[in-house]
Amino acid sequence: MAAIETITQVTRYLDLAGVFACAMLGGAIARVERLDLFGFLVVGSVSGLGGGVIRDTLLQHGTPVALTDYAYLTTALAGALLSFVISISESAWDKLFTALDAAVIGFWAVTGAQKTLAAGLGWLPAILLGTTSAVGGGALRDILLRRVPAVFGGTPLYGTVAAAVAATMVICTDLGVPLVGIVVGVVGALLFRVAAVRFGWNLPNGLEWQPHSRLASAWRNRRQRRNPPQDGTS
Repeated sequence: MAAIETITQVTRYLDLAGVFACAMLGGAIARVERLDLFGFLVVGSVSGLGGGVIRDTLLQHGTPVALTDYAYLTTALAGALLSFVISISESAWDKLFTALDAAVIGFWAVTGAQKTLAAGLGWLPAILLGTTSAVGGGALRDILLRRVPAVFGGTPLYGTVAAAVAATMVICTDLGVPLVGIVVGVVGALLFRVAAVRFGWNLPNGLEWQPHSRLASAWRNRRQRRNPPQDGTS
């Protein structure tokens, strides 16, 4: 019983750490988009709380914790405000962004997998919801700002890292050493994600062909009208 309570407490702290870090990431994106203070708070809150709300809603294991534990919204707002008030160089922001992004993946992939297993579900749902927890907030943030979610490609390994961390947590829990899973998952996420950014590791893109239906052609023409060539040609 004591071990279960310890895991629950550790999971809560990791969840809140993920909220704070992802809210700061949302604030960083809000700065790029030149939003005002309200924009920082909204984007930071969506980024920080979105993944956990999606996870808890899919689990159907009660009201999402972000709506019942005031520490979650407070933590998200604090992270967004910190991004609003701090002033550091662009290169430092880039390094901080990468570190925070890696930390978020580790924190939430671990907590998502652990909460899914605690709800009585199996290993596959645990990996799926661990991954969803890790990438959900960022995806909602990007959709809110009309950006293609980073998890869909164009950036070094992201969802792959989350799935690997969630799987690690599932295996360690099955072996009876969940605390080891937490440590290995978080540290592994940091190392894996930072290495992916450093060396440019990406999943392969789709084949170089496009469907030729009328619907596909209309879609391509629409995109070309919205994004005309930038080389001065007409």
